[in-house]
Amino acid sequence: MIISHKYKFIFIKNGKTAGTSIEVFLSQFCASSDIVTPIYPPVEPHCPRNHKGFYNRMTSAEIRERIGEKTWRNYFKFCVERNPWDKTLSYYYMAKFRANGNLSLDEFLAGQEFPINFPRYTEPDNSSKIIVDRVLDFDNLIGGLREVFQGLRIPFNGSLGVHAKSEYRTDRRPYQEVLTSTQAERIRDIFAVEIALHGYCFY
Repeated sequence: MIISHKYKFIFIKNGKTAGTSIEVFLSQFCASSDIVTPIYPPVEPHCPRNHKGFYNRMTSAEIRERIGEKTWRNYFKFCVERNPWDKTLSYYYMAKFRANGNLSLDEFLAGQEFPINFPRYTEPDNSSKIIVDRVLDFDNLIGGLREVFQGLRIPFNGSLGVHAKSEYRTDRRPYQEVLTSTQAERIRDIFAVEIALHGYCFY
């Protein structure tokens, strides 16, 4: 999570949406007075600063309460969201790696830990109300970031320069070729709110 007073933006970090790579990139442009929360494991040249009272995956509502309504209104707030079937596969491969390879997809889907992001960018008591200024589409990440960074006047040559946490996924087939109909339906149920918010489709 980053709050830049220099550029007047707030970046909310979602799960499995290149959030770490974006944080690493943006931290290089942040001023010494900006708020940059730590990431684990650390990734150079990311440099945390002024993060007392803040943490990496704070929700928008928590940030708003912490910094106050005036700053919240005046800063540009953005995050990235991803097709839930693709996002779930990405998360599964990370979980499988951390389990030393001893985790099947069905076992993972039978669990309770998933990259559900909507609570980070919606009102706590109204999941249909998005409270950030823009939710970028992971499938058009570079194009979306280019527009945002241009508006914020942050230099960007079309590359974040780092692909943090992207090494876990070994099967690069499209999710439609990997998931069974039962698995796809399970993911549809888990991410019903995000599907309704953004109109995601399996095909």
